[in-house]
Amino acid sequence: MRIAIFARAPTPGEAKTRLIPALGPAGAAALHAALVEHTLGVVRASGLPYALHFTGAPEATFRAWLGADVPLIPQASGDLGARLAAVPAPCILIGSDCPDLTPAHLHEAAAALSAGRPAFGPAEDGGYWLLALPTPNPQAFQNIDWGTAQVAAQTLPRLEHPVILDTLADCDRPQDLPRWPHLTA
Repeated sequence: MRIAIFARAPTPGEAKTRLIPALGPAGAAALHAALVEHTLGVVRASGLPYALHFTGAPEATFRAWLGADVPLIPQASGDLGARLAAVPAPCILIGSDCPDLTPAHLHEAAAALSAGRPAFGPAEDGGYWLLALPTPNPQAFQNIDWGTAQVAAQTLPRLEHPVILDTLADCDRPQDLPRWPHLTA
């Protein structure tokens, strides 16, 4: 079992694009970098094995940014579903935009996997912030309307007896920013 952190390079104009109207291209990219670093810190604090699945820049860029000790894996090609489905199970899939993620959440997902059950972390916006799969489940990623409020509703029926984790919020849109003022201070 390994945690797969999905992250893109913090390139201005290409990272956190929905936040550009509020923060500008450089500000959105800086916020994305801070969120990736925060997520990496939480995962490291959990003590669970992990790898960062990267896109948007060469591996050397991520090494220079995050350090030589971070296990890096290029993301697969295709849409988000194809990239997520390419991670071998058992796995815990997370993004890098959930500031309230804690090591306890990751341990709860790992415990579900140890019991042979999937775990699902619903997001307030109708998506999810974590999906843990004990066995391969390609159907969990097919024909999903990614980036919409339908993602959780479309994914949950494809999971057998999932452990439902806390509902958390993602930091994706300008209206999300007041919840975490320290992120843009």
